[in-house]
Formats: sequence, structure tokens, C-alpha cells
Amino acid sequence: MKKQLLIGATILTLGIIGLTSFQSETNESDVKSTGNTACEVYGKIKIVTYGEDYKVKKVDYGEDVKVKWVDYGEDDQGEWKEVTYGEDFKIKWVDYGEDFSIKIVTYGEGC
Repeated sequence: MKKQLLIGATILTLGIIGLTSFQSETNESDVKSTGNTACEVYGKIKIVTYGEDYKVKKVDYGEDVKVKWVDYGEDDQGEWKEVTYGEDFKIKWVDYGEDFSIKIVTYGEGC
């Protein structure tokens, strides 16, 4: 009886470990990653003077990502909606020491 209980507990433990590792692998594969941090910053953006997630420089050429300001539907790369609360990211405008640079466009946004 003890042997059957031990075998059952071992199988249950291995099953839980197996499912846990499978779940974490599935989540990682669902994330769309281009390797470029600038491409992953989109959605609701709050402009701040301190406490930023990223320091961003506006440029006319040589940008890391092209950004289009939108009023709704900010769910693709390069689409930013400015908000005062409920932000996905906080950015600070800088002239140097930036994490990445952007170019403001009206079409052709993204990486």
C-alpha cells in the first residue's frame, strides 16, 4: 500500500513539474520579439519628467522606430497614444543619453 502511494505521489509530482515547464515555454513563444527594444514600446504612453521607463530622443533621420500618434487602436508597433494615466510605458524626452530614438510620422509607422 505504501509503495503504491509513493509511486502515485511521484507520478503526480513529475506531472506537475512537466506541466509547469511546458506552460512557461508556451508563454515565451507567444511573445513577439524582434530584439529591438524600441519596437516593443507601443500602446498607451505617458510623457514624464522623471521616473521614466525609457529615455527617448526625437530625430529626423536615423531613428530606431517610426512612431505615429493615434487616438485609438494603439495595438501595433509604432502606434502610440498619449495618456495621463493607465499607461503601458512612461517615456522622457531627452537630447542625449537616449535608450532609443524615434521619428514622428503620419504613415509608415513601425520598425
